[in-house]
Formats: sequence, C-alpha cells, structure tokens
Amino acid sequence: MAETSNDRNRRRLVLMVKEPRAGWVKTRLAREIGTAAALRFYRTACANLIRRLSSDPRWCLVLAISPDRALTSRAWPPSTPRIRQGTGNLGDRMGRLLHETGPRATIIIGSDIPGIQPQHIAEAFRMLEHADAVLGPAEDGGYWLVGMKPVRPFRDIFRNVRWSSSYTLDDTLANFKDLNVAFTQTLEDVDDAGSFKRNAHLGMRVTPAR
Repeated sequence: MAETSNDRNRRRLVLMVKEPRAGWVKTRLAREIGTAAALRFYRTACANLIRRLSSDPRWCLVLAISPDRALTSRAWPPSTPRIRQGTGNLGDRMGRLLHETGPRATIIIGSDIPGIQPQHIAEAFRMLEHADAVLGPAEDGGYWLVGMKPVRPFRDIFRNVRWSSSYTLDDTLANFKDLNVAFTQTLEDVDDAGSFKRNAHLGMRVTPAR
C-alpha cells in the first residue's frame, strides 16, 4: 500500500523492518536463545509496534522494508503504507529515507525496541519543533530513533559511522555538529539474551496488527 495524499500532509514515522525469516533477523540473539525463539520475538515485536503506532492521527506510519523484494510480503498488514529501504549500509538507507521524505519532519525508528510507546514518538516530534534533529539514545551506545526537519539534503550525514558498536551515537553526533540536536528518552534494543530477558514482557505477547 502506498501513502495517500492525506498521509503525505502528515508527519512521517518510518519503521525499519526486515522480512521475518529464520536466519535473516536477530542473528546475534538467535545464537544465544535459538533461531525459532529469536524469530518469534521479532515477529511479535514488529506486530506490536505496528499496531501500537499505526492508528495515531498525529503521524503517518510507513514501513521501510528490507530486502526490497519483501515489499509485497504477506508478513505486513495491508493497511500500512510501505516503501523499500534500498541498498547499502544502514547509514545509506537511513539517509535516503530522510532525503526522500519531502517538506515534512520525519522520524526513523528500529523494530527491535519493544518499549517504544506513542508518547515517545510524540515527544520526539515536539522536540523537532525547536531542534534540527532529535536522537533517541540506546543503552548500548547506539540509538533507537533519529528524526530531522527537512532543512537540507541528508544523504551523507551518516558517513563514517561505526554501526552496531559503542561508537555509533558519538560518530553520528560528529556528523551533526552543525545542527541543533535534541535527545529523547534512552531505551534498550534487544540484541542478546540479557536484553531479551529484560524486555521479553514487552514484546512476546502476540497482538495482531491492524
């Protein structure tokens, strides 16, 4: 499903998701808790986030799908707009998603943070009313949210970032040095058995997506 003209007039919330296939998602987590359990977690976390965030009238939720061929997968609710992530590393893909959004504020979030609630997203959009960019730090040195105003092209703003490391946030901030950056709440993503145990109560109960 593509965005409607009404959707394009609203703030854009982009949820980056991967096709939920064994061996494709949460591979580090799978090594510690098993492939089936990791896949079940990812499917459930995605479904809950889509359900929780798609019906809020303050923004339009768009699913950014990887790989591109999974755009038409039946894994995604038919009522939720979806787009391709495209190729390249995480920075390349996020840069395109921000660059192609048009004249509106856009926020990108990950799909493995089961603690995300609508109030977190609303707070981040409020911050963008006064800041050029907003970041939601993660416990591991990365970030679970990045948002920007449409003030300049963003294709290269994630260059030289050491992804999936304790340096990810700091490297990104080095690229953002000329921007007024706000920070929203720190949350934890689920990448290993420890974070899975701490957050399982938020993401393991299956709730059908709209």
